[in-house]
Parts: sequence; C-alpha cells; structure tokens
Amino acid sequence: MSRKKNPKSRNASTPATLALEAAGTPFTVHTFTHTPGVTDFGGEAAAALGDVEPGHICKTLLVSLDGGPRSGALAVTVVPVTMTLDLKAVAASFGAKKASMADPSAAERSTGYIVGGISPFGQKKSLPTVIDASILDCPTILVSGGRRGLDIEIAPEDLVEVLGAESAAVGRS
Repeated sequence: MSRKKNPKSRNASTPATLALEAAGTPFTVHTFTHTPGVTDFGGEAAAALGDVEPGHICKTLLVSLDGGPRSGALAVTVVPVTMTLDLKAVAASFGAKKASMADPSAAERSTGYIVGGISPFGQKKSLPTVIDASILDCPTILVSGGRRGLDIEIAPEDLVEVLGAESAAVGRS
C-alpha cells in the first residue's frame, strides 16, 4: 500500500497522519464530504466510501473503565461499523469489572479530536487500545483520520504495531 493523499483533499494533514508518517507506516487517505447534522459517522463513511466493504470500515470508541488496575481510566476500542461494542468483553479485555461509553467531552479532551473524527492515532494522550479480533482478517481497514470526512486505510497489523494494541472479541454483530 503506498502512502498517497487523495487528490480531492487539499489538506489531509492531521495529528493522525503526522503520527503515521513519523512512524514510517504506510497508509492511504480517503476523503468524503461530511453532512452536518449526521451523527452516525461510521454509517456515513460506509455509505460515502461505497467501494469499501462496510466490515473493513472501523469506528474508534472511547470507554471509561471501572474496577481493576485501570479503574477510572479511559481506553480506546476499534470495531467495524457493522458491529456494536460489547462492553462486558471490553471490560474483561482490560481487566476491569465494568466498562461504559466515555463521556463525549472527556473523549474529546483526552484525544484532541471531535466526536465523529476521533482517530486511534495521534491522540493527545496515549491510551490503552483493544481492537476487535475480526479486523485482523482484513487485508486493510479504514479508521478515522482525525476529522469528520477523513479516513485512513491501513493494514491491521500496522495499526496494532503503531498503537501497541491488543486484540480481543469486543464487537458483536
């Protein structure tokens, strides 16, 4: 996969793309026009990037952990947009008693990104990350590139390596 920017994108530089460039990790940028008012950001990306299999487009979700060694901490999850997050499985993967969706404003403060554009890369704080094991079977996946309407295509094993992520069955159909 070559590192190339979509010619329609005037400025695809974000903390996420800069982090991947600094790591020497190959990626491809895909852009689309975000429609204001749309809140199903993963669904919007899947519809806009129609030539990409929906199960290869992932959403980045932050959770708050309760109990265990990381109690009170935020953590990152990456799951296909075709799945929902299994909070019990997420808690177990982080050794916590419970996991809940992070408050959106806390997620934005911690990552430096806005909801709908949260990338697993280039966050203000490095957070523990778990990806759904199903995406390891994909040749490439797409994750948010750091703003709405900007996705990064990357090999799942590169995502794991750059983030030091773990994999577990944290999504359900």
